[in-house]
Amino acid sequence: MSATPEPPGRSRATHAPAPGPVVVPPAARLGPAARTAALHRLAGGSFDLVVIGGGVTGAGVALDAASRGLSVALVEARDWAAGTSSRSSKLIHGGLRYLEQRNFGLVREALRERALLLHRLAPHLVAPVPFLLPLRHRVWERAYIGAGVALYDLLGGARALPRHRHLSRRAALALAPALRPDALVGAIRYYDASVDDARHTLTLVRTAAAAGAVVASSVRVVGLQLTGPRVTGVRARDLESGAEIDITAARVIGATGVWSDDLRGMLAAGADRAGLQVRASKGVHILVPRESIDSGSGLILRTATSVLFVIPWGRHWIVGTTDTEWDLDRAHPAASSGDLDYLLTQVNRVLRRPLTEADIEGVYAGLRPLLAGESDTTSRLSREHAVVRPAPGLVVVAGGKYTTYRVMAKDAVDAATADLNRMVLPSRTAHLPLLGAAGYLELAAQRDRLATRSGLPVTTIEHLLRRYGTLVPELLDRIRADPILGSPIEGAPEYLAVEAVYAATDEGALHLDDVLTRRTRISVETRDRGLRSAEPVARLVGPVLGWTPTDLAREVEHYRLRVAAERESQAQPDDRTADAARLGAPDVRMDRAQP
Repeated sequence: MSATPEPPGRSRATHAPAPGPVVVPPAARLGPAARTAALHRLAGGSFDLVVIGGGVTGAGVALDAASRGLSVALVEARDWAAGTSSRSSKLIHGGLRYLEQRNFGLVREALRERALLLHRLAPHLVAPVPFLLPLRHRVWERAYIGAGVALYDLLGGARALPRHRHLSRRAALALAPALRPDALVGAIRYYDASVDDARHTLTLVRTAAAAGAVVASSVRVVGLQLTGPRVTGVRARDLESGAEIDITAARVIGATGVWSDDLRGMLAAGADRAGLQVRASKGVHILVPRESIDSGSGLILRTATSVLFVIPWGRHWIVGTTDTEWDLDRAHPAASSGDLDYLLTQVNRVLRRPLTEADIEGVYAGLRPLLAGESDTTSRLSREHAVVRPAPGLVVVAGGKYTTYRVMAKDAVDAATADLNRMVLPSRTAHLPLLGAAGYLELAAQRDRLATRSGLPVTTIEHLLRRYGTLVPELLDRIRADPILGSPIEGAPEYLAVEAVYAATDEGALHLDDVLTRRTRISVETRDRGLRSAEPVARLVGPVLGWTPTDLAREVEHYRLRVAAERESQAQPDDRTADAARLGAPDVRMDRAQP
């Protein structure tokens, strides 16, 4: 994702000092040697907490607990943010529609978290974004929606972001010429924020590791250790080697999202397996080129059941989302042609030039873990979170919004340590900038100087700043030492070779898909879904990860099969046929204990 490092609502340092040397804590470097060391520590140590699940909530739990001085292990079955946390709408927001549902507490909480992320915790990863909300009725709707947006601004805090503005139809069309004149009588412009969710989650993991957490991906929990009714740890399997690991802990926290019910199913017979129930709602998004929608602002459109966002994302717009119940493969939710038709139909209601399937360059599908209630529709299930204790020693946290991950993490750690026989410090994460955040605005003010020194275009420096923050000088040092790393990646010229290498040396990428799908967004930002980039990237990361020529060929073939299966699923009319097509792609992670 690219964005200006000094967006509206932020101050710029006009006389910032030259950037100093970058000091990255050694524990935050998640390369192959670090993973090997982590596996040894997991097998041989006893922890205060074992956290299951490497999405944003689990990563947040690990950081919260480690920053309180607790010993923490964090394990993830696939890659960091491989599930819901890399497939969201990329928004940090309060949720305007929750005001209409009178859920003021949820909105206030989320807007408070938005302000923290924008201005303190992750200003390099979270950026303000303007949205235009078209109005269809002249009097009552402007008053009704206007009052809601005014309350949204008020709950968000003074000067957190620019205030909303009422626009005439002429002013709205000047801002967004792509809109049909008969689709609106006026509009309201307001601000929210966007995030690269996968990078943010990864940065949480690295920050937790820097704080002392032992972290390992591609480690699947296959059972709970039990001493009588009490959970005293987990049994896990390293999916890279097939080895099994017993990890002992005073408390276990499950932050597994749509897999929460599976975790409760590991409890002994007779244990309380009721309580918290999670249902999965599928959300599909499409990416279209920026030139296909002529607008200087994002859009938010009301639909019959929910809302539709059109979100600026580098050279693209993200259009989403759907909201349908999903009870099929949770690891790889599939988008169908019906999903794509729905998104195109909804957005075309307001566009002068309708979008077609030919405009779609990328597609992704994710699952929201919603707390089940009385409603039959997932669009009305709760976005609030819950923390439960199904058994002594086990805490499960689920539900919630991406934006409120930090609150969920705090509540989970509080619950897990309430009866721990030691003093536990209160949560510190509201005041703890993530890796790459401290000094970001000062460094961003030096982007022209960085460009001159590195020989890279200013736009490339901006791209790096929005992804790595104050770690950018480290990447530039690597390019200086090996100029070939400053070359664009074949098939994805917005990304540099150094970014692929850094993904393997420092960011915990173990497989080609990790790099193309989550460390970068090449898999959805290029029309060929990253096929042209696959082999060049594999050749960049292979030496770091110790791949043989056979390994490299297997990684590229697995990726090719994954893309083929996704394309086949998107040609299917409904969820079941799409799911069947998507299951045709093997998972590159080798679970050797499986038959």
